Amino acid sequence: MADLRVAPAPATGLAARLRDPVVHLIAAQLLMGLVALAANVMMVRTLDPAHRGEVALLLQVVYLASQGLLLGTERSFVAAYHEVPPAAAIRAYARLLVVPCGVGVAVVAGYAALAPPRLDPGPLVLALIAAFALVEAAGLATRSIAIAVGRAQDFLTCRVVETVLLLGGMTALFLAGATRPEAWLLAYLLAGALPTAGFVAYWLRRPAQQADRPVDDRNRLVRRQGLALFPAALSNMAMLRSDRLALPALASTTALGLYAAVATMTELLAWPLRAYADSRLGRWRRAHREGRLHTRRILAGSLVFVLAAGPLVAGGLYLLIVPVFGDRYAPARDVVLPLVAAAGLYALSRVSLGLMVAKGHGALVSAAEIAGFVVSFAAYLLLIPAYGMLGAAYGSLLGYGACLVFALLADRLPRSAP
Repeated sequence: MADLRVAPAPATGLAARLRDPVVHLIAAQLLMGLVALAANVMMVRTLDPAHRGEVALLLQVVYLASQGLLLGTERSFVAAYHEVPPAAAIRAYARLLVVPCGVGVAVVAGYAALAPPRLDPGPLVLALIAAFALVEAAGLATRSIAIAVGRAQDFLTCRVVETVLLLGGMTALFLAGATRPEAWLLAYLLAGALPTAGFVAYWLRRPAQQADRPVDDRNRLVRRQGLALFPAALSNMAMLRSDRLALPALASTTALGLYAAVATMTELLAWPLRAYADSRLGRWRRAHREGRLHTRRILAGSLVFVLAAGPLVAGGLYLLIVPVFGDRYAPARDVVLPLVAAAGLYALSRVSLGLMVAKGHGALVSAAEIAGFVVSFAAYLLLIPAYGMLGAAYGSLLGYGACLVFALLADRLPRSAP
């Protein structure tokens, strides 16, 4: 009978580990990655490289616009509102987003009214971009809220619903043979909007209480640190996305379509480490204040992950491009190795910069992201005209590497505690 009483102990430990926010965030990232993989396959099977490039271009505009709406508050919110009531976190973030979102809608309306015809994509595309940017910003905000309040499991549930909707929408477009980029963008928009709205309604279902009201000085802190981090967030997004903005301008949308088919897959390598870093911000900040933050150990573990996963991703992707994507995408194999290497460096930089955020060094984080963007964009301008998508791949490799090196060197500089 004694054996029966002690047997459940290992299961309890496993259950506790499975409840860890890191597990839920990584699971959400991997789930989204698998669906992105399936969506990418369906798009390249349905669209020619030029139209696949147009979808990629529209997505990059949305992702950049969403960062302008958030104003760098993703990480500063997690650190400032750690373990607060969920409803209070929802209301606090809503207050942070009202003004930027209103300004964003006004900017789109003004552009629609004043843009010259040759630069006007049409009211439908502009409306889709504006709506999707709002949804994307809200989705990223709910991710930060889930991390801050310790309810990453609910965020995982939200992402499961999103992936089911996205997969269903993409499958319908694939079976219908839809060739309009706007239709594929609409599928992304609807799949993100419905579960995000459900997430917010779920946390606001309780009556407001005195303890649930946001604290004003926390919002001021989030705004202040967010503005310090905003150049970092914008530069990071620009560093990630400017290759796909530069390719159609300096090469062609066909080159962008080939490039995006591979880059969408290699980005998955960085997602687990990004989720790990984001979920640990609150703990790392507390550990830093208590003098027990082991930076080298965290970075060493991250490096082991990249060295183990990188070759598997590169080999598998290189072998599967033609069987899965078709012969039209065979030239994309040329960018697999540099993009995998770039994704590995980017993943390590997320952990390094997350540690710097936890230590309160937002200005240095911004400097690192800006350095990476400047190096990558300069490389794009120099290399893409001569080497096309291969130049974009090596530009990304140089930019991510510069960001990581800057972050590692800056973190070693002596500074007083925040």
